[in-house]
Amino acid sequence: MLSTVLAVQPLLAGMGILLAGSGLLATLLGLRAAEEGFSDGTIGLVMSAFYVGYVLGTLTIPAIIRRVGHIRTFAALAAISSAAAVLHGLWVEPWFWLVLRLINGVTLLGLYMVIESWINEKATTHRGQVFGIYMMVSLFAYGAGQFLIGLYGPMDVSTFAIVGLLFSLGLVPIALTRVSQPPPMETTRLPLRELFRLAPAGVIGAAMSGTISGTIYGMAAVYASRLGLPDTQVAVFVAAIIVGGGLLQWPIGRLSDGRDRRHVLIVVSALGGVFSVLLAMQEWFPGWGLFALAMVFGGFSFSLYAISVAQTNDRLTSDQVLEGTRGLLMVNGAGSIMGPLVSGLAMGWFGASGFPLFVLAALVVMILLIFWRILIDPPVPDSERGDYVFIHRTSAAGLELDPRATESESDTPAAGEKVNGATPPIYETDPAWEDYEGPPGAIDEPDRLSESRSPGRQGDA
Repeated sequence: MLSTVLAVQPLLAGMGILLAGSGLLATLLGLRAAEEGFSDGTIGLVMSAFYVGYVLGTLTIPAIIRRVGHIRTFAALAAISSAAAVLHGLWVEPWFWLVLRLINGVTLLGLYMVIESWINEKATTHRGQVFGIYMMVSLFAYGAGQFLIGLYGPMDVSTFAIVGLLFSLGLVPIALTRVSQPPPMETTRLPLRELFRLAPAGVIGAAMSGTISGTIYGMAAVYASRLGLPDTQVAVFVAAIIVGGGLLQWPIGRLSDGRDRRHVLIVVSALGGVFSVLLAMQEWFPGWGLFALAMVFGGFSFSLYAISVAQTNDRLTSDQVLEGTRGLLMVNGAGSIMGPLVSGLAMGWFGASGFPLFVLAALVVMILLIFWRILIDPPVPDSERGDYVFIHRTSAAGLELDPRATESESDTPAAGEKVNGATPPIYETDPAWEDYEGPPGAIDEPDRLSESRSPGRQGDA
C-alpha cells in the first residue's frame, strides 16, 4: 500500500496544487464580481460557463488526447489555464470573464483527465485505497485554496497572478514524474436514455446534486459577501462547506449500505433542506455558528452525488459500472450548469437568501422525483447491493480508479469477444503512424521467416 501511494504521490501533489488554484479562482471571481457591482444574475451566468466548458471538455478532450497524445495535450492545456487565470485580472468585464470561464472549464477538465490517467497507470495495486486518498486530497486542497484570498484581496491583480502561479507550479511534480503513455481514452458507450431506464433514481440524483454543487461552488462566496462578511471570513465559509462535504460523506454513505438508497437520498435531501432554511435565517447564527452551520449543510449537500452513484451501480451489471458512472458524470455536469445560473437569478429577486432558498427548492424537487420512482420501481435486492465508495465529481479517467470499476474489469471479455451481440469499442490509431512501415526490410521479414520455416527445415530442427 505504502509503495503504491509513494508512486502516485507526485501526481497527487500536482493535482492538489491545481485544485487549490481552482478553488481560489472560483471564490476570487465571486468576490471581485460582487465588488465590481455585477448583478447576481450576471455572476451566475459567468459561473455557469465553467460547467459548460466542463461538459464540452468531457466530450472533446478524449479525441484531442487520441490525436496528439497525453503529453502534448497536458502542456497545451496547462499553458492556457495559467494565461486565462491572469487574464481575469487584467480585463474585468462580464462577457470576457464568461469566455474565460468556459475556456477554464475545458482546460481544467482536460488537465484532470490527463493526470488521472497517469494516476490510473501508476496505481496498479490497492486502487481502492488510492481512489479514496485521491478524493480526500481533491476536496481538502480545493478548500485550502480559499484561504489564499487573504494575501492580497480580490481587488488586487496579484491574487489572479497567484492562481496562475499555482496552475504552473502544479505541473512541476507531474512533469518530473516518469510515467508511461496511458491507454487511449474512450468515450461513454452506455446511452443516457438506457442509463435512465436502468437506474432512474441514480440519474435524477446525479442531475439534482450537480445543480446543488454547482450552486455552492459558483455562488457560495457571493452569498457570504452579500451577508457582509469580510474576505477572510468568506473564505472560511466556503471552506467549511467543502470540508463538511469531505467529513460527513463517508459516515452518511456507509449508513446507506444494506438499505434502499432511495430512502437514504430522501432523508439526506430533507436534512439538507432543513439546513438550507437555517442558512436563510443566518442572522440567528452569528460568528462561528454560521461556519458550523455551513459545514453541516455541505456535508448533506455533497453526499447526494456519491449515494446516487452507489444507487446506480446497484442497478447495473459489472460490465456496465464504469460506463454508467461516466454517464452520471455527464448528467451531473449538465445539472451544474443550471445551478449558478438560476440561483444567481434567485439572489437577484430575493437577495442573499435566494442562495439557500434555491438549494431548498432543488432538494424538494429531488425528494418528489425520488419518491415518484419509489412508487413505481422495485428496490434493489439485498444480494445485489454493493458497498458505498467515497466519490465526488471527477473526470472520466479518474473513474477508472473506482474499485467498483476495477472489479468489473476482471469480468471484461477478451479482445474481439462480443458481449450481448455487441462488438467492443475499437480505439483510434494515431494518424501520424498510419503510413509507417517500419525500418527498411521490415515488410519482407515475415516472408523470409516463413521461407526459413519450410517443412524440411522444421524436420531438421
